[in-house]
Amino acid sequence: MSEGDGAGEEWPSDAAAGFIEPVPMEDDPAELFAGDTGTLEVEVRRVLVRLLQRRFLLADKNAAQWRTLLENQQIIESRLHDLFVRLVVDHDRGIAYKQQVRSAELDVPILLKDDPYNRAETLVLVHLRSVFQRERGTGETSARVDIEELEQTVLTYFDPDDHNLARGQREIRKAVERLVTEGLLAEESAGRYRITPLVEVVLSTEKLTELSRWLHEKNEAAS
Repeated sequence: MSEGDGAGEEWPSDAAAGFIEPVPMEDDPAELFAGDTGTLEVEVRRVLVRLLQRRFLLADKNAAQWRTLLENQQIIESRLHDLFVRLVVDHDRGIAYKQQVRSAELDVPILLKDDPYNRAETLVLVHLRSVFQRERGTGETSARVDIEELEQTVLTYFDPDDHNLARGQREIRKAVERLVTEGLLAEESAGRYRITPLVEVVLSTEKLTELSRWLHEKNEAAS
């Protein structure tokens, strides 16, 4: 064999020759279910699902999932971006949540449907946000409200001609139940609630000012 045939010469490595080093089967991620082609670890998948299922992920309530989120934030963001959903991670408040991407230049399919608050829920939110802002302004690290205080305040914004007090109270208590479920309120004892920092995310200062002004004008017109 001639020298031109390369006899006795060392072959180049697989990488240099354009081949990919085969990965041992034992190093492949294990399937989590039949036909599984996903590449994320099971804990990362759980965080991704929780972000899609729930409105918020809280660091203080879900410490393990919060760590998983921070350690895998880039890939989780990428998976959400594939769905036209944006991830927001508020490190100061320890809150992560998602937002629907909307664009005037791009036809974006809407995955996240708006679930607006009803009248009672909005009125409760305005009061909670005002109390939270007031307490933080005085240096308090937390803010709390009682259900009786909520009812007394919120009922003043109801139709003065509606004398069905029991119905109004039921609406307010139902609103409180939803806000507890969403994590904006945490019940510490029967009828006593701690307002969480989520209220600042749901109701910005600008929106609070706008709603407060509208309620004030409505009250003046009714008086």
